[in-house]
Amino acid sequence: MANAPIQSPLSPADKEITGNALQAALVDLVDLSLIAKQAHWNVVGSNFRSVHLQLDELVSTARNYVDEVAERANAIGISPNGKAKTVVESSGLPDYPDNWQSVESTIENIVAILADLIQRMRKRIDETDKSDLVTQDLFIEITHELEKAHWMWQAQTA
Repeated sequence: MANAPIQSPLSPADKEITGNALQAALVDLVDLSLIAKQAHWNVVGSNFRSVHLQLDELVSTARNYVDEVAERANAIGISPNGKAKTVVESSGLPDYPDNWQSVESTIENIVAILADLIQRMRKRIDETDKSDLVTQDLFIEITHELEKAHWMWQAQTA
């Protein structure tokens, strides 16, 4: 479409900075939802059930924020792209292993992935400090929830 159907309330420069941050967050959150579901299907061992259910909570959180981020992108005149090919090519999250994983390995991997994503989200909070405080507020909310999840996953190994 030559002309964007949604006009941005942001200046072109702020729209670009904010749009790039939103697109990167979208891709990472889609990837997190897929990783957590992969882990959910393949976790085995003691405490399987609680980890299995906790992974579903993480999937739900990620999917909720995928929608929030995509809708925010639309609101500022950016067409979000969460296609599988885009996620594969753009996600910055660490890879998750194939096959069954022990509860301990699952927790270790999820803790590392969440830690990485939290750092990426904190960078986006900084990037949007001047370009769009509304998007920054969304990133703060997402990071708050990811940090809470990170703490809960770490607590299982204490």
